[in-house]
Amino acid sequence: MVSVTFKVGGTDVVLHASKGDNLLAAAQRANVAIDAPCSGNGACGKCRVKLLSGALDSPQTRHISDEEYAQGWRLSCVSRLVSDVTVEVPDIASAYRSRMKVADISSEKELAIFNQTKAEIVEAGIEFKTNLSAVTVAMDAPSADDTMPDNERLMWKLEEITGAQKIVLCFTALKKLARVLRESNFHVRCVIETEDDRVTVLDVLPASDSAPIAGLVVDLGTTSVAAILVNLEDGSILAKASTGNGQIRYGADVINRIIESGREGGSERLQKAVIDESLRPLIQEMCAAEKLNPRQVYRMCLAGNTTMNHLLLGLYAEPVRMDPYIPSFFHADDIRASSLHLGLHPEAKLILAPNIGSYVGGDITAGAFASMLWNKEELSLFIDLGTNGELVFGNSEFMMSCACSAGPAFEGGDISCGMRATDGAIDSCTIDRETMEPSFTTIGNTKHPVGICGSGIIDVIAELFRAGIINGNGAIIMDENKVLWEKCAAFHGHVCGGLTIGYKAALYAIELLDLSFSEDEQVVCITENDACGVDAIQVILGCSVGKGNLLFHMRGKQAFSFYNRKNGKSVRLVLKPRDREMSREESFAYYQDCEPREMFDVKEATIQLPERARLFDSYVCECCGEKTGANWIRIADGKKLCLDCYKTYDRFNV
Repeated sequence: MVSVTFKVGGTDVVLHASKGDNLLAAAQRANVAIDAPCSGNGACGKCRVKLLSGALDSPQTRHISDEEYAQGWRLSCVSRLVSDVTVEVPDIASAYRSRMKVADISSEKELAIFNQTKAEIVEAGIEFKTNLSAVTVAMDAPSADDTMPDNERLMWKLEEITGAQKIVLCFTALKKLARVLRESNFHVRCVIETEDDRVTVLDVLPASDSAPIAGLVVDLGTTSVAAILVNLEDGSILAKASTGNGQIRYGADVINRIIESGREGGSERLQKAVIDESLRPLIQEMCAAEKLNPRQVYRMCLAGNTTMNHLLLGLYAEPVRMDPYIPSFFHADDIRASSLHLGLHPEAKLILAPNIGSYVGGDITAGAFASMLWNKEELSLFIDLGTNGELVFGNSEFMMSCACSAGPAFEGGDISCGMRATDGAIDSCTIDRETMEPSFTTIGNTKHPVGICGSGIIDVIAELFRAGIINGNGAIIMDENKVLWEKCAAFHGHVCGGLTIGYKAALYAIELLDLSFSEDEQVVCITENDACGVDAIQVILGCSVGKGNLLFHMRGKQAFSFYNRKNGKSVRLVLKPRDREMSREESFAYYQDCEPREMFDVKEATIQLPERARLFDSYVCECCGEKTGANWIRIADGKKLCLDCYKTYDRFNV
C-alpha cells in the first residue's frame, strides 16, 4: 500500500491505495475533483496535476511539454502509483464542480423572456395549473359520544368540502395525522392531489402553516444542472440555483458516461454522483433560502437527455449507445422522488420530460414545447447547444430533430486552450471593425485568461464573420492587408499617399520574393528615400535600423531594393511617374486604388546585398570620455577620438 496526498485549495486529502493503481481513479474514489473530459483516455490533457514529492509511473504525453514535465506536471489518467506521493491539484481542475457559469433566470432580460414564453403558452390554450392544492379543514374534536377514527373524520370532512367520491389518505400523512390534529385543535391544512373524482391527501399540516405548496424543476445537463423552486399555487419562482453535474469527472460526454456505467459499480457511482453532489445540495440550498422543509416539496419535474435520465434512475444504459440504439423508455410514469432519496416529500411524483430518441431527450422536448415552434405556421429552428447539440426544425405541421456532440468538441476535444465555462475562461469577444483589435471578458472577471470555453469560441467565430474575416463556411476571406494597413497607419500616425507607396511596395515585395515578417535579418530593405513609406516597410516586413536590415542609399527617389537572404532573391521597385499633377488627397486616393504592379517598375537590384550587421567593440574617446563604436573611432596624434572630437583634414573644401 502507498499513501497519496492530494493538495486541493489549501486542504490535504489523504488516502491509501495499492501500488499500480491509477492516480485519476484514486482521486475519484476519494471524491477529489479532477476534470477529465475524455474519461481518462489520455486524449484531452485536462487532468493535469503537479507532482510535489514521491514518484509516479507516468509517461510524458503530447499534452505535457519538456519544461512542464521537468516542473512536475503529469496527466493523472496515465499515472500509476509506485510510492508515497504528494500531488497538487490546480484550482482550475476542480472549478467545474462549484464555479461553473450556468445560465439562469437572473437578469431582467431573461425574466422578461420567461414571462413572455408563459404568456404565449397560455395564449395557445394551455393552462398553467396543477392538480395539487391546499384546503383548510375544521373538524369537531372526538369525544366519548363521537369515537370516529381520525382518518375517517378527516376523509368525511374532505368529501364534504371537495365533493370527491373517493378520498385516499397516503401513509405519510397517516403517520403524522393524530399528532397534528391534536396540536392544532383539529383545525388543519391538507395538501391534496385531485384526479377526476379521487382526492389523495399527501400531507396534513396545522392550519396556521403558510408554507407554499412547492414544486421543483430541474434541467439536468450532461455538464451543468440548473434548478428552480416554484410556488405551485401561483406559479411564482421562489428560489433558483445551479451547479456542475457531479458525474462530470467520469467523462465529459454521454458515451464515456455510459462506458463508465457498464463497469463494476459504475451505475451506482454515477447515480450517487449526480444525486449526492448535484441534486441534493441544490435542493438544500434553495429550501434553506426560503426557510422551507424539503419534505414540503410535493412534485418534481426534470428534463434531461436520454442518457442522463437513464443514469439518474440507475438504469442499464449500454443499449443507448449500441446499434440499434434502443433506450429503456421514452415515457416513464409512476416514479416517486423518494426512490432517488432526494429528501422531498415521500409521495412527491417525479415527472420526466419524455425522450423521443436515444440522443434526443426530454430536455429537447421541453425546449421545443417552450419555444412554441409547434404552434407557428412559419418554419423555425430550435437549437440547444450544450454538451450535446440538438436541433429541432419544423412548424405546426411537422417537426424533425437531430443531435451531435458539441461542448466537449469545443472545450475538451484536443483544443490547446479549450476549457469549461469556469473562472478564467474567455466567454465573450468583440472585434473592432476599424482596427480589427479584439477585446474579451472572462468568467469571474479574472485578470488573466486561462483558456476559452465553448461560448467564447462561438463568440469569436461570430465576430470573425461580422468583421468580414471569415465566410459562412469558416474559411478566412478577409485580405490580411486591411489589418496590416491599420497597423501601418497607427505606427505612422496618419494616412497619406507616401505611406501608401511604402505599404504597396512591401506587399509587392512579399509577392515577388516570398517574404514574411523578418524576426532578424532574413529580409533586407535598402531605401533610396527617407519618406513616409519607410514606416510601412518597417511595420510589414520587420526591417529596422536597429536590426541592421533597413539601410539608406539616399538618392531622393521613391525606390526600394528588397532582398531575401533565405532564397537569394532580390528586386528593386521604382515608383512610376504619374501622368498628371495631383493634390495630396487625390494622390492618396489614387495610390489606394492602384494595384502594386500598376505603381512600380520591377527592376534588378543593382546594389550588392550587404553583409549582416556586425558587432563592434567600443572605445572611450580620449577627448570627451564617451564610449564610441570602433567603426566610428578616428586616430589623431595617436589618440582614439570620436567624430565630434576629431577634426577632419580637408584641403579641397577650404
